[in-house]
Amino acid sequence: MDYDELMTFQGDIYLNSIFEPQDNALILDIDRCKVNETMESAIENYQTIDTDETLPILRIEFDWYIAYSVRNEGFTVMDEYEVFEGNTFCIYSKSRYLDFVEVSTIASDSYPGPFKHYGIVALNHIIDVISQEPPTITLVNRTSSKTDI
Repeated sequence: MDYDELMTFQGDIYLNSIFEPQDNALILDIDRCKVNETMESAIENYQTIDTDETLPILRIEFDWYIAYSVRNEGFTVMDEYEVFEGNTFCIYSKSRYLDFVEVSTIASDSYPGPFKHYGIVALNHIIDVISQEPPTITLVNRTSSKTDI
């Protein structure tokens, strides 16, 4: 599976963990979620969304990145300025984050070369990664053994 295939994913995801195994490399462990039955509260009816423990963790690995950002999902808004393909997993061709990276770093199409903005919209977190290379996608069984997709 590659990132383009992830872009067709429909559903909710949760950021399980984010870490740098070495300098300028990034690993995102993502849980897929399921919507449970409607619950009643004193205020309103709502559905709970929980990690689907029957599915392995999606591991998204960037061997090298130019920049990344993690935002609180509750503080983000849709911006008609931005142009992207995908939904939960997307690639931006125009974004405020690309603009920020272009004015705040020396990264350009000349150096280090063409790059892309990968976006991941999780429950509670929005993750933006600028990288020249697409990430590697693997499945990690909940028993901690790694399996290639």
